Amino acid sequence: MKAIIIDDERLARTELKKLLQDFPEVEIVDEAANAEEGIAKIESLQPDLIFLDIQMPGKTGFDMLAQLERAPQVIFTTAYDEFALKAFEVNALDYLLKPVEPKRLADAIQKLQGLETKEFRPEGENMNNSILTEHDQVFVKDGERCWFVKLSEIRLFESVGNYAKVFFGPNKPLILKSLNALEERLDEKTFFRANRKHIVNLRMIDKIEPYFNGGLLLELKGGEKIEVSRRQTVKFKEMMSL
Repeated sequence: MKAIIIDDERLARTELKKLLQDFPEVEIVDEAANAEEGIAKIESLQPDLIFLDIQMPGKTGFDMLAQLERAPQVIFTTAYDEFALKAFEVNALDYLLKPVEPKRLADAIQKLQGLETKEFRPEGENMNNSILTEHDQVFVKDGERCWFVKLSEIRLFESVGNYAKVFFGPNKPLILKSLNALEERLDEKTFFRANRKHIVNLRMIDKIEPYFNGGLLLELKGGEKIEVSRRQTVKFKEMMSL
């Protein structure tokens, strides 16, 4: 598996190369100190994986990805945990904080081994089609605010025009993603399409009551009450019964 390290700090590149010596399946074929150099080397060498810093002189790592027509798998490496990108649109394989811990690196490589290499697509299309489980962490950004949140903590997705509202804790940010696109990416064992406007986290259901016209009314742990359509009620009962 060919990889390129893109980071403006020479010491950070050296340290990561040293850690990667424990993973012979990952071959570091080159490195780059900025986004422009990274783009040239990705196009030339066609690596399977890039380790990408976020904050670099000139273009950021996000800017660099936006310029690529196709990109390999991406593992972000950064000293800052406040940086974020739109969840589900650029689905990085992992996000490692510097100094990189060997255990976290091992987890990222293991995750990589479980995937086939998939191509990056321009914004508006999925970077890959892998299913996101409740254990995955995703980036969510809404205006100037951003979060790095586990899917298990998200209790509800609500359709709002071309956007989806994401409910976790007291937060309800909007992401530019349709509910249908989200449904394709979410693990159906955890996330259930209750109706045309809502996807609920099954583990966040507090109460279930019979409702109008043969449907159900779900009360979530955040207090939200969501109607399950009559059609989806049949599917819900099948899923939840022994």
